[in-house]
Amino acid sequence: MEETVDHTVKDIEENKAISALAYLGLLVLVPLLAKKESPYAQFHAKQGLVLLIAWIAIWIVAIIPILGWIISIVGSIVLLVFTIMGLINALSGQMKELPLIGKYGGKFNL
Repeated sequence: MEETVDHTVKDIEENKAISALAYLGLLVLVPLLAKKESPYAQFHAKQGLVLLIAWIAIWIVAIIPILGWIISIVGSIVLLVFTIMGLINALSGQMKELPLIGKYGGKFNL
């Protein structure tokens, strides 16, 4: 059991910075493709991918006049907060799902 814990700690320490890239838009592809062997990087890459999809959805909704604009402003603020939360989690070595949307990250089997 200790070997697993040591391996996990090593994985987290080695991949904090690259995992943080997952929350910066298209840079999600870096940990997603470059760190396939790291459970820590893959967790954050999947969370970042869900976040990117949510951003794209907000941009599409923004096309709709008035109501879409309001939804996109509120949604953008919420997603900005989620982005900051993801960055903090990745850099602090935590594997916490993002609120509301994080549960969908586990659905990706990449």
